[in-house]
Amino acid sequence: MDIYLKSAAGVLIAVIMYLILAKQGQSIAALLAVSVCCLLSVAVIQYIEPVISFMQRLQQISKLDPGMLRIILRVIGISLLTEITMLICSDAGNAAMGKTLQILACATILWISIPLLTEFIRLIEEILLVI
Repeated sequence: MDIYLKSAAGVLIAVIMYLILAKQGQSIAALLAVSVCCLLSVAVIQYIEPVISFMQRLQQISKLDPGMLRIILRVIGISLLTEITMLICSDAGNAAMGKTLQILACATILWISIPLLTEFIRLIEEILLVI
């Protein structure tokens, strides 16, 4: 929680600096915004690591294929990275590029998820054969 509070305070300071710098030059303000997003990504990693450990523990208990866990983690990573990048594109005045990236991310997530969806269909078929 301490990391979150410090990050939130840092973001508020960065927003004030952004507003001041935006009057002087948009490129410097944009660089500040990208830098803050990168620093916040490091803070996100500190919160994600325990979640990954928890998911690995669940994987061990449930005997789930480790490949399935990797797919889920990749989907989460792609989603977070896409959201951050899309917001940066929007702030830079190029929302179309951000939306296009979002479409690419959706297609990538579907492509990555094919083994997971295949396993899901196999399980449904197995359940229907038992009934």
